[in-house]
Amino acid sequence: MVKTNAMRMLDKAKIKYEALLYEVDENDLSGVSIAAKVGLLCGMVFKTLVAKGDKTGVIVMCIPVDKSIDLKLAAKVTGNKKIEMVAVKELLGLTGYIRGGCSPVGMKKNYPVFIDMSCAEFEKITVSAGVRGCQLLLKTQDLIDYTKATVCFLCQEDSNGNI
Repeated sequence: MVKTNAMRMLDKAKIKYEALLYEVDENDLSGVSIAAKVGLLCGMVFKTLVAKGDKTGVIVMCIPVDKSIDLKLAAKVTGNKKIEMVAVKELLGLTGYIRGGCSPVGMKKNYPVFIDMSCAEFEKITVSAGVRGCQLLLKTQDLIDYTKATVCFLCQEDSNGNI
């Protein structure tokens, strides 16, 4: 496995992580299938979403792979009136990463990062290593500290009223 930019940055910061490799299926890039492939609960596997806020510009949000972003809630907690998801064609230029391989670590710029509050349920979570086929398992607090993330509620409620 060739080291990704995210791995090099974590190495430089002396942050321990485990690279979890999985087989990529171009027809199914869903986080739920990735969680199954790496043998972790969906709540431990976080996807990285990139959006633009009307006041802040580009923002990065990490949420569990089995959840959906609540754009109104996300706008409020990020200091915006409105946010829109970045088009897939803009992702590489803004972040240096492609869809299915976007990591909150090692982007082209240090955008504000927001992580869903549910991360606090787990000592360790995963995020993309910056390429399809590899997740980084690391201590939740290390990820929060390294990315200077704001921990907040970002997800839609489920049918039971749970976030």
